[in-house]
Amino acid sequence: MADTQFDMIVIGAGPGGYVCAIRGAQNGLKVAVVEREHLGGICLNWGCIPTKALLRSSEVFHLMHRAKEFGLKAEGIDYDLDAVVKRSRGVAKQLSGGVGHLLKKNKVTVVMGAAKLAGKGKVLVTNNDGEQTLSAKNIVVATGARARELPGLEADGERVWTYRHALNPPHMPKKLLVIGSGAIGIEFASFFNTLGSDTTVVEVMDRVLPVEDEEISKHAKKQFEKQGMTIMEKSTVKKLDRAKGKVTAHIEKGGKVEKLEFDTVISAVGIVGNVEGLGLEEAGIKVDRTHVITDEYCRTAADGVFAIGDIAGAPWLAHKASHEGVMVADLVAGKHAHPVKPESIAGCTYCHPQVASVGLTEAKAKEAGYEVKVGRFPFIGNGKAIALGEPEGMVKTVFDAKTGELLGAHMVGAEVTELIQGYVVGRQLETTEEDLMQTVFPHPTLSEMMHESVLDAYGAAIHF
Repeated sequence: MADTQFDMIVIGAGPGGYVCAIRGAQNGLKVAVVEREHLGGICLNWGCIPTKALLRSSEVFHLMHRAKEFGLKAEGIDYDLDAVVKRSRGVAKQLSGGVGHLLKKNKVTVVMGAAKLAGKGKVLVTNNDGEQTLSAKNIVVATGARARELPGLEADGERVWTYRHALNPPHMPKKLLVIGSGAIGIEFASFFNTLGSDTTVVEVMDRVLPVEDEEISKHAKKQFEKQGMTIMEKSTVKKLDRAKGKVTAHIEKGGKVEKLEFDTVISAVGIVGNVEGLGLEEAGIKVDRTHVITDEYCRTAADGVFAIGDIAGAPWLAHKASHEGVMVADLVAGKHAHPVKPESIAGCTYCHPQVASVGLTEAKAKEAGYEVKVGRFPFIGNGKAIALGEPEGMVKTVFDAKTGELLGAHMVGAEVTELIQGYVVGRQLETTEEDLMQTVFPHPTLSEMMHESVLDAYGAAIHF
Protein backbone atom coordinates (compact mmCIF):
# COMPACT_ATOMS: atom_id res chain seq x y z
CA MET A 1 0.00 0.00 0.00
CA ALA A 2 1.32 3.44 -0.96
CA ASP A 3 2.54 5.71 1.84
CA THR A 4 -0.01 8.34 2.84
CA GLN A 5 1.72 10.11 5.73
CA PHE A 6 4.00 13.08 4.96
CA ASP A 7 5.58 16.14 6.55
CA MET A 8 4.33 18.40 3.74
CA ILE A 9 1.83 18.01 0.92
CA VAL A 10 1.93 20.41 -2.01
CA ILE A 11 -1.19 20.75 -4.16
CA GLY A 12 -0.11 21.73 -7.67
CA ALA A 13 3.17 21.06 -9.47
CA GLY A 14 3.66 24.37 -11.25
CA PRO A 15 6.71 26.63 -10.74
CA GLY A 16 5.58 27.37 -7.19
CA GLY A 17 4.55 23.86 -6.21
CA TYR A 18 7.32 21.72 -7.64
CA VAL A 19 10.02 24.10 -6.40
CA CYS A 20 8.44 24.08 -2.93
CA ALA A 21 8.35 20.28 -2.96
CA ILE A 22 11.99 19.97 -4.02
CA ARG A 23 13.23 22.48 -1.45
CA GLY A 24 11.18 20.72 1.21
CA ALA A 25 12.83 17.41 0.34
CA GLN A 26 16.26 19.07 0.35
CA ASN A 27 15.43 20.30 3.86
CA GLY A 28 14.87 16.72 5.00
CA LEU A 29 11.08 16.74 4.86
CA LYS A 30 9.00 13.85 3.58
CA VAL A 31 7.07 15.49 0.74
CA ALA A 32 4.23 14.62 -1.62
CA VAL A 33 3.05 16.73 -4.53
CA VAL A 34 -0.40 16.31 -6.06
CA GLU A 35 -0.95 17.35 -9.69
CA ARG A 36 -4.14 16.94 -11.71
CA GLU A 37 -2.76 17.58 -15.20
CA HIS A 38 0.89 18.21 -16.16
CA LEU A 39 4.06 18.49 -14.07
CA GLY A 40 5.38 22.02 -14.47
CA GLY A 41 1.92 23.58 -14.44
CA ILE A 42 0.73 26.28 -16.80
CA CYS A 43 4.14 27.97 -16.95
CA LEU A 44 6.07 25.09 -18.46
CA ASN A 45 3.22 23.58 -20.46
CA TRP A 46 0.93 26.44 -21.55
CA GLY A 47 2.56 29.70 -20.52
CA CYS A 48 6.04 31.11 -19.98
CA ILE A 49 8.09 28.49 -21.80
CA PRO A 50 6.11 27.58 -24.94
CA THR A 51 5.31 31.24 -25.63
CA LYS A 52 9.03 32.06 -25.53
CA ALA A 53 9.67 29.25 -28.00
CA LEU A 54 7.05 30.72 -30.35
CA LEU A 55 8.46 34.22 -29.93
CA ARG A 56 11.97 32.97 -30.67
CA SER A 57 10.74 31.56 -33.98
CA SER A 58 9.12 34.89 -34.89
CA GLU A 59 12.27 36.75 -33.82
CA VAL A 60 14.44 34.62 -36.12
CA PHE A 61 11.89 35.08 -38.92
CA HIS A 62 12.09 38.86 -38.41
CA LEU A 63 15.91 38.78 -38.48
CA MET A 64 15.90 36.70 -41.67
CA HIS A 65 13.98 39.49 -43.37
CA ARG A 66 16.68 41.92 -42.24
CA ALA A 67 19.50 39.80 -43.68
CA LYS A 68 20.52 42.46 -46.22
CA GLU A 69 21.24 44.94 -43.38
CA PHE A 70 23.91 42.55 -42.09
CA GLY A 71 25.48 41.86 -45.48
CA LEU A 72 23.73 38.53 -45.86
CA LYS A 73 21.49 37.03 -48.54
CA ALA A 74 18.27 35.18 -47.76
CA GLU A 75 15.69 34.32 -50.38
CA GLY A 76 12.31 32.64 -50.28
CA ILE A 77 11.88 33.33 -46.57
CA ASP A 78 8.78 31.61 -45.20
CA TYR A 79 7.53 29.74 -42.17
CA ASP A 80 5.70 26.52 -41.38
CA LEU A 81 3.24 27.27 -38.56
CA ASP A 82 2.77 23.59 -37.72
CA ALA A 83 6.54 23.17 -37.37
CA VAL A 84 6.81 26.34 -35.27
CA VAL A 85 4.11 25.02 -32.92
CA LYS A 86 5.65 21.53 -32.89
CA ARG A 87 8.98 22.97 -31.73
CA SER A 88 7.21 24.95 -29.01
CA ARG A 89 5.33 21.90 -27.76
CA GLY A 90 8.55 19.87 -27.83
CA VAL A 91 10.32 22.42 -25.65
CA ALA A 92 7.42 22.32 -23.18
CA LYS A 93 7.41 18.51 -23.14
CA GLN A 94 11.16 18.36 -22.54
CA LEU A 95 10.98 20.70 -19.56
CA SER A 96 7.88 19.03 -18.09
CA GLY A 97 9.74 15.72 -18.22
CA GLY A 98 12.68 17.43 -16.56
CA VAL A 99 10.46 18.42 -13.63
CA GLY A 100 9.44 14.78 -13.21
CA HIS A 101 13.10 13.79 -13.14
CA LEU A 102 13.94 16.45 -10.53
CA LEU A 103 11.07 15.36 -8.27
CA LYS A 104 12.16 11.73 -8.53
CA LYS A 105 15.80 12.64 -7.92
CA ASN A 106 14.81 14.45 -4.73
CA LYS A 107 12.56 11.56 -3.62
CA VAL A 108 9.36 13.56 -3.75
CA THR A 109 6.25 11.40 -3.99
CA VAL A 110 4.15 12.41 -7.01
CA VAL A 111 0.42 11.68 -6.88
CA MET A 112 -1.61 12.42 -10.01
CA GLY A 113 -5.18 13.49 -9.35
CA ALA A 114 -7.47 16.26 -8.11
CA ALA A 115 -6.87 17.33 -4.51
CA LYS A 116 -9.20 18.74 -1.88
CA LEU A 117 -8.66 19.75 1.72
CA ALA A 118 -10.47 17.15 3.84
CA GLY A 119 -10.06 18.32 7.40
CA LYS A 120 -7.08 19.45 9.44
CA GLY A 121 -3.90 17.99 8.00
CA LYS A 122 -5.69 15.89 5.40
CA VAL A 123 -5.92 15.99 1.60
CA LEU A 124 -8.36 13.87 -0.40
CA VAL A 125 -7.02 12.88 -3.83
CA THR A 126 -9.36 11.66 -6.56
CA ASN A 127 -8.16 10.02 -9.78
CA ASN A 128 -8.99 7.13 -12.10
CA ASP A 129 -8.01 4.65 -9.39
CA GLY A 130 -10.54 6.09 -6.94
CA GLU A 131 -9.86 8.10 -3.80
CA GLN A 132 -7.12 8.19 -1.19
CA THR A 133 -6.46 10.42 1.77
CA LEU A 134 -3.00 11.85 2.40
CA SER A 135 -1.98 13.36 5.72
CA ALA A 136 0.56 16.02 6.64
CA LYS A 137 1.03 18.69 9.28
CA ASN A 138 1.73 21.23 6.54
CA ILE A 139 -0.21 21.69 3.30
CA VAL A 140 0.75 24.11 0.53
CA VAL A 141 -1.88 25.17 -2.00
CA ALA A 142 -0.22 26.06 -5.31
CA THR A 143 -3.00 25.53 -7.84
CA GLY A 144 -2.23 28.56 -10.00
CA ALA A 145 -4.66 30.44 -12.21
CA ARG A 146 -6.38 30.35 -15.59
CA ALA A 147 -7.53 32.85 -18.18
CA ARG A 148 -10.34 35.18 -17.18
CA GLU A 149 -13.30 35.06 -19.53
CA LEU A 150 -15.71 37.97 -19.72
CA PRO A 151 -19.42 37.53 -20.53
CA GLY A 152 -19.96 37.61 -24.28
CA LEU A 153 -16.23 37.24 -24.97
CA GLU A 154 -15.92 33.57 -24.04
CA ALA A 155 -13.48 31.48 -26.05
CA ASP A 156 -14.76 28.79 -28.39
CA GLY A 157 -11.39 27.49 -29.60
CA GLU A 158 -12.23 28.19 -33.23
CA ARG A 159 -12.42 31.93 -33.80
CA VAL A 160 -12.16 33.20 -30.23
CA TRP A 161 -9.13 31.98 -28.30
CA THR A 162 -7.51 32.11 -24.88
CA TYR A 163 -3.73 31.78 -24.59
CA ARG A 164 -4.05 27.98 -24.63
CA HIS A 165 -5.71 28.01 -28.04
CA ALA A 166 -3.18 30.55 -29.31
CA LEU A 167 -0.32 28.24 -28.34
CA ASN A 168 -1.69 25.51 -30.59
CA PRO A 169 -3.66 27.53 -33.15
CA PRO A 170 -6.11 25.78 -35.48
CA HIS A 171 -5.24 28.31 -38.19
CA MET A 172 -3.00 31.28 -38.91
CA PRO A 173 -4.98 34.48 -38.30
CA LYS A 174 -5.23 36.84 -41.25
CA LYS A 175 -6.93 39.63 -39.31
CA LEU A 176 -6.42 39.35 -35.57
CA LEU A 177 -7.97 41.18 -32.64
CA VAL A 178 -6.18 40.95 -29.28
CA ILE A 179 -8.24 42.08 -26.30
CA GLY A 180 -5.91 43.30 -23.57
CA SER A 181 -2.35 44.63 -23.81
CA GLY A 182 -0.80 43.14 -20.71
CA ALA A 183 2.11 40.72 -21.04
CA ILE A 184 0.05 37.82 -22.42
CA GLY A 185 -1.89 39.88 -24.95
CA ILE A 186 1.00 41.90 -26.29
CA GLU A 187 3.27 38.85 -26.61
CA PHE A 188 0.76 37.02 -28.80
CA ALA A 189 0.10 40.22 -30.73
CA SER A 190 3.83 40.51 -31.34
CA PHE A 191 4.16 36.86 -32.44
CA PHE A 192 1.29 36.80 -34.91
CA ASN A 193 1.98 40.31 -36.20
CA THR A 194 5.58 39.35 -36.99
CA LEU A 195 4.38 36.31 -38.94
CA GLY A 196 2.06 38.49 -41.01
CA SER A 197 -1.28 38.82 -39.24
CA ASP A 198 -3.03 42.18 -39.57
CA THR A 199 -3.14 42.81 -35.81
CA THR A 200 -5.29 45.14 -33.73
CA VAL A 201 -4.82 45.48 -29.97
CA VAL A 202 -7.65 46.89 -27.83
CA GLU A 203 -6.80 48.18 -24.34
CA VAL A 204 -9.35 49.54 -21.85
CA MET A 205 -6.74 51.62 -20.02
CA ASP A 206 -5.19 54.82 -21.36
CA ARG A 207 -2.08 53.09 -22.70
CA VAL A 208 -0.65 49.72 -23.71
CA LEU A 209 1.30 47.77 -21.10
CA PRO A 210 -0.53 49.83 -18.46
CA VAL A 211 1.48 48.58 -15.46
CA GLU A 212 4.72 49.87 -16.96
CA ASP A 213 6.24 53.34 -16.64
CA GLU A 214 4.43 55.75 -18.96
CA GLU A 215 7.54 56.60 -21.00
CA ILE A 216 8.24 52.92 -21.56
CA SER A 217 4.65 52.29 -22.67
CA LYS A 218 4.80 55.18 -25.13
CA HIS A 219 8.09 53.98 -26.60
CA ALA A 220 6.77 50.43 -26.96
CA LYS A 221 3.55 51.65 -28.60
CA LYS A 222 5.55 53.65 -31.14
CA GLN A 223 7.49 50.51 -32.09
CA PHE A 224 4.37 48.34 -32.26
CA GLU A 225 2.72 50.81 -34.62
CA LYS A 226 5.89 51.03 -36.70
CA GLN A 227 5.64 47.24 -37.11
CA GLY A 228 2.10 47.62 -38.46
CA MET A 229 -0.04 46.98 -35.38
CA THR A 230 -3.17 49.03 -34.75
CA ILE A 231 -3.38 50.12 -31.11
CA MET A 232 -6.74 51.21 -29.68
CA GLU A 233 -6.46 52.64 -26.17
CA LYS A 234 -9.30 53.69 -23.84
CA SER A 235 -11.41 51.20 -25.76
CA THR A 236 -13.67 48.34 -24.71
CA VAL A 237 -14.90 45.31 -26.64
CA LYS A 238 -18.57 45.23 -25.69
CA LYS A 239 -19.71 42.31 -27.79
CA LEU A 240 -18.59 39.69 -30.32
CA ASP A 241 -20.87 38.57 -33.13
CA ARG A 242 -19.73 35.16 -34.36
CA ALA A 243 -20.36 33.83 -37.83
CA LYS A 244 -18.73 31.24 -40.03
CA GLY A 245 -15.12 32.24 -40.57
CA LYS A 246 -15.43 35.66 -38.97
CA VAL A 247 -16.08 37.60 -35.77
CA THR A 248 -17.51 41.11 -35.64
CA ALA A 249 -16.29 43.08 -32.63
CA HIS A 250 -18.31 45.95 -31.18
CA ILE A 251 -15.63 48.31 -29.86
CA GLU A 252 -16.59 51.32 -27.76
CA LYS A 253 -14.38 54.37 -27.47
CA GLY A 254 -15.44 57.77 -26.20
CA GLY A 255 -19.10 56.76 -26.11
CA LYS A 256 -19.13 55.67 -29.75
CA VAL A 257 -19.32 52.03 -30.88
CA GLU A 258 -17.46 50.88 -33.98
CA LYS A 259 -17.99 47.47 -35.60
CA LEU A 260 -14.82 45.83 -36.92
CA GLU A 261 -14.49 42.42 -38.55
CA PHE A 262 -11.78 39.88 -37.74
CA ASP A 263 -11.19 36.22 -38.46
CA THR A 264 -9.61 35.54 -35.05
CA VAL A 265 -9.84 37.03 -31.55
CA ILE A 266 -7.50 36.40 -28.61
CA SER A 267 -8.94 37.34 -25.23
CA ALA A 268 -6.21 38.26 -22.74
CA VAL A 269 -8.09 40.14 -20.04
CA GLY A 270 -6.36 38.80 -16.95
CA ILE A 271 -6.51 35.65 -14.89
CA VAL A 272 -8.57 34.11 -12.09
CA GLY A 273 -7.24 31.84 -9.35
CA ASN A 274 -8.00 28.12 -9.40
CA VAL A 275 -9.83 28.09 -6.06
CA GLU A 276 -12.80 25.88 -6.93
CA GLY A 277 -13.22 22.40 -5.51
CA LEU A 278 -10.36 22.70 -3.03
CA GLY A 279 -12.42 22.92 0.14
CA LEU A 280 -10.81 26.25 1.02
CA GLU A 281 -13.77 28.03 2.57
CA GLU A 282 -14.83 24.90 4.47
CA ALA A 283 -11.33 24.94 5.98
CA GLY A 284 -11.80 28.55 7.12
CA ILE A 285 -9.52 29.99 4.44
CA LYS A 286 -10.48 33.43 3.19
CA VAL A 287 -10.86 33.92 -0.57
CA ASP A 288 -11.19 37.36 -2.15
CA ARG A 289 -12.01 37.64 -5.86
CA THR A 290 -10.60 34.16 -6.63
CA HIS A 291 -7.40 34.69 -4.65
CA VAL A 292 -6.47 33.29 -1.25
CA ILE A 293 -5.71 35.80 1.52
CA THR A 294 -2.33 35.18 3.17
CA ASP A 295 0.17 36.96 5.38
CA GLU A 296 3.68 37.88 4.22
CA TYR A 297 4.83 34.31 4.86
CA CYS A 298 2.04 32.86 2.68
CA ARG A 299 0.16 31.51 5.72
CA THR A 300 -3.62 31.29 5.33
CA ALA A 301 -6.22 31.61 8.08
CA ALA A 302 -6.15 27.81 8.51
CA ASP A 303 -3.38 26.50 10.74
CA GLY A 304 -0.76 24.59 8.76
CA VAL A 305 -2.10 25.62 5.34
CA PHE A 306 -0.11 27.91 3.04
CA ALA A 307 -0.93 29.38 -0.38
CA ILE A 308 1.72 30.39 -2.90
CA GLY A 309 1.95 31.67 -6.47
CA ASP A 310 -0.86 32.97 -8.64
CA ILE A 311 -3.61 31.74 -6.30
CA ALA A 312 -2.15 34.00 -3.58
CA GLY A 313 -2.43 37.13 -5.71
CA ALA A 314 -0.24 39.63 -7.52
CA PRO A 315 2.26 39.80 -8.97
CA TRP A 316 1.23 36.80 -11.09
CA LEU A 317 4.72 35.68 -12.03
CA ALA A 318 6.37 32.27 -12.06
CA HIS A 319 9.54 33.50 -10.36
CA LYS A 320 7.50 35.01 -7.55
CA ALA A 321 5.74 31.65 -7.08
CA SER A 322 9.04 29.77 -7.02
CA HIS A 323 10.56 32.10 -4.44
CA GLU A 324 7.47 31.80 -2.27
CA GLY A 325 7.76 28.03 -2.56
CA VAL A 326 11.33 28.11 -1.28
CA MET A 327 10.36 30.47 1.54
CA VAL A 328 7.49 28.23 2.71
CA ALA A 329 9.60 25.06 2.50
CA ASP A 330 12.27 26.72 4.63
CA LEU A 331 9.68 27.98 7.10
CA VAL A 332 8.15 24.51 7.47
CA ALA A 333 11.63 23.06 8.02
CA GLY A 334 12.25 25.52 10.86
CA LYS A 335 14.72 27.66 8.98
CA HIS A 336 14.86 31.45 8.94
CA ALA A 337 12.70 32.50 6.00
CA HIS A 338 12.68 35.87 4.29
CA PRO A 339 9.30 37.12 3.06
CA VAL A 340 8.99 37.97 -0.60
CA LYS A 341 9.00 41.69 -1.41
CA PRO A 342 6.65 42.21 -4.39
CA GLU A 343 8.19 45.60 -5.16
CA SER A 344 11.56 43.92 -5.76
CA ILE A 345 10.27 41.33 -8.23
CA ALA A 346 10.99 42.10 -11.87
CA GLY A 347 8.32 41.92 -14.53
CA CYS A 348 9.35 40.89 -18.05
CA THR A 349 7.42 41.02 -21.32
CA TYR A 350 8.92 39.26 -24.33
CA CYS A 351 7.29 41.19 -27.16
CA HIS A 352 9.38 43.01 -29.76
CA PRO A 353 10.79 45.24 -28.35
CA GLN A 354 11.15 43.55 -24.97
CA VAL A 355 10.03 45.35 -21.82
CA ALA A 356 11.31 44.83 -18.26
CA SER A 357 10.94 46.66 -14.98
CA VAL A 358 11.36 46.48 -11.22
CA GLY A 359 10.21 48.73 -8.40
CA LEU A 360 8.29 51.99 -8.64
CA THR A 361 7.51 53.90 -11.81
CA GLU A 362 8.32 57.60 -11.80
CA ALA A 363 4.62 58.41 -11.29
CA LYS A 364 4.19 55.90 -8.45
CA ALA A 365 7.31 57.17 -6.71
CA LYS A 366 5.97 60.73 -6.79
CA GLU A 367 2.55 59.55 -5.60
CA ALA A 368 4.31 57.87 -2.66
CA GLY A 369 5.80 61.22 -1.68
CA TYR A 370 9.35 60.76 -2.90
CA GLU A 371 11.40 63.56 -4.34
CA VAL A 372 13.01 61.80 -7.28
CA LYS A 373 15.98 61.96 -9.58
CA VAL A 374 15.36 60.31 -12.95
CA GLY A 375 17.97 59.05 -15.40
CA ARG A 376 17.47 57.98 -19.01
CA PHE A 377 19.75 56.51 -21.62
CA PRO A 378 18.80 55.58 -25.21
CA PHE A 379 19.94 52.48 -27.06
CA ILE A 380 21.17 54.71 -29.91
CA GLY A 381 23.98 55.86 -27.61
CA ASN A 382 25.27 52.33 -27.00
CA GLY A 383 27.87 50.73 -29.26
CA LYS A 384 26.72 47.14 -28.74
CA ALA A 385 23.10 48.04 -29.52
CA ILE A 386 24.15 49.67 -32.79
CA ALA A 387 26.36 46.68 -33.68
CA LEU A 388 23.41 44.36 -33.04
CA GLY A 389 21.20 46.47 -35.27
CA GLU A 390 18.95 47.28 -32.31
CA PRO A 391 19.22 51.06 -31.81
CA GLU A 392 15.63 51.54 -30.58
CA GLY A 393 15.05 51.47 -26.84
CA MET A 394 15.83 53.13 -23.54
CA VAL A 395 16.80 52.48 -19.93
CA LYS A 396 15.20 54.60 -17.21
CA THR A 397 16.11 54.73 -13.53
CA VAL A 398 14.31 56.40 -10.62
CA PHE A 399 16.15 57.36 -7.41
CA ASP A 400 15.18 58.85 -4.07
CA ALA A 401 16.80 62.28 -4.29
CA LYS A 402 17.39 62.36 -0.53
CA THR A 403 18.95 58.93 0.09
CA GLY A 404 20.12 57.73 -3.32
CA GLU A 405 17.98 54.59 -3.03
CA LEU A 406 17.15 52.96 -6.36
CA LEU A 407 13.35 53.12 -6.33
CA GLY A 408 12.73 51.66 -9.76
CA ALA A 409 14.22 50.72 -13.12
CA HIS A 410 12.40 50.47 -16.44
CA MET A 411 13.61 49.28 -19.84
CA VAL A 412 12.41 48.77 -23.38
CA GLY A 413 14.53 47.32 -26.17
CA ALA A 414 16.56 44.29 -27.20
CA GLU A 415 17.37 41.77 -24.45
CA VAL A 416 16.23 43.99 -21.58
CA THR A 417 14.63 40.95 -19.91
CA GLU A 418 18.18 39.68 -19.40
CA LEU A 419 19.47 43.05 -18.17
CA ILE A 420 16.86 43.86 -15.52
CA GLN A 421 18.27 41.40 -12.98
CA GLY A 422 21.25 43.70 -12.42
CA TYR A 423 18.90 46.29 -10.94
CA VAL A 424 16.98 43.60 -9.03
CA VAL A 425 20.21 42.57 -7.30
CA GLY A 426 20.95 46.23 -6.66
CA ARG A 427 17.60 46.70 -4.92
CA GLN A 428 18.05 43.50 -2.90
CA LEU A 429 21.43 44.73 -1.66
CA GLU A 430 19.98 48.20 -0.97
CA THR A 431 22.39 49.72 -3.45
CA THR A 432 22.64 53.51 -3.72
CA GLU A 433 23.43 55.60 -6.78
CA GLU A 434 27.05 55.89 -5.63
CA ASP A 435 27.49 52.09 -5.54
CA LEU A 436 26.15 51.82 -9.08
CA MET A 437 28.24 54.73 -10.32
CA GLN A 438 31.41 53.12 -8.97
CA THR A 439 30.64 49.74 -10.56
CA VAL A 440 32.64 48.92 -13.69
CA PHE A 441 30.41 47.62 -16.50
CA PRO A 442 32.08 45.59 -19.28
CA HIS A 443 32.48 47.06 -22.77
CA PRO A 444 30.99 46.61 -25.27
CA THR A 445 27.74 45.41 -23.68
CA LEU A 446 24.14 46.50 -23.50
CA SER A 447 24.61 46.65 -19.72
CA GLU A 448 26.64 49.85 -20.10
CA MET A 449 23.30 51.62 -20.64
CA MET A 450 22.34 50.67 -17.09
CA HIS A 451 25.40 52.52 -15.85
CA GLU A 452 24.78 55.52 -18.10
CA SER A 453 21.16 55.81 -16.96
CA VAL A 454 22.32 56.03 -13.35
CA LEU A 455 24.93 58.64 -14.29
CA ASP A 456 22.28 60.61 -16.17
CA ALA A 457 20.07 60.80 -13.07
CA TYR A 458 22.86 62.81 -11.49
CA GLY A 459 23.81 64.83 -14.57
CA ALA A 460 26.92 62.81 -15.35
CA ALA A 461 26.11 60.66 -18.43
CA ILE A 462 29.15 60.28 -20.71
CA HIS A 463 27.84 59.01 -24.03
CA PHE A 464 24.67 61.01 -24.56
